[in-house]
Amino acid sequence: MAGNIESRMKIGIIGSGNVGGTLGTRWAQTGHTVTFGTRKPESAEMKELMERAGTTARAASSLEAAHSSDVLLLATPWEATREIVESLGDLTGKVLVDAVNPLLPDLSGLAVEPTTSAGELVAQWARGARVVKCFNTVGKNVMANPKFGSQRAVMFYCGDDAAAKGTVTELAEELGFDAVDAGPLKQARVLEHFAMLWVSMAYVAGFGHEIAFQFLRR
Repeated sequence: MAGNIESRMKIGIIGSGNVGGTLGTRWAQTGHTVTFGTRKPESAEMKELMERAGTTARAASSLEAAHSSDVLLLATPWEATREIVESLGDLTGKVLVDAVNPLLPDLSGLAVEPTTSAGELVAQWARGARVVKCFNTVGKNVMANPKFGSQRAVMFYCGDDAAAKGTVTELAEELGFDAVDAGPLKQARVLEHFAMLWVSMAYVAGFGHEIAFQFLRR
């Protein structure tokens, strides 16, 4: 994709921590125009991130990152997500990739009712956006390299807009994931619990971060 100007995207990263920093850097390195949204664009931490990401990346406010981009990655702490999303204003037509997991502070479960999900709530808060749940089921190290020898980690996604899901498929496969459509956005209720499985296996069961799941077909 990096060699095809027509397929390059303008991507805004809302939340430039571990997940946002990792994914944004990888997309910038493949030639996409990436704007990292942050409260402190001139900080030493952001300057270091820009050096890693390369010449197609820049740092700006979250509002500027949102309105200068066609695709947004949301990778914010759950407790701050609603305030941040609502501060972005009208997002009509933009693809919003929700990578947020509504984890309880002690990682014992999810902080949303079983009849909804972070993905569905984000869709309510993000005015006009086409929300796709994705990039929430593995850690940053797997996002940096989803290949395990000759095998690829699966990356499930879900959403209600077919074109938006097509964009996310392209972005996930470009990183090396086996991208699989899990259905409509309400499937985020399942994917967020699936993320809890990864968290519990990595942190509680002691398998560590270098783990991922594979989707077998026959």
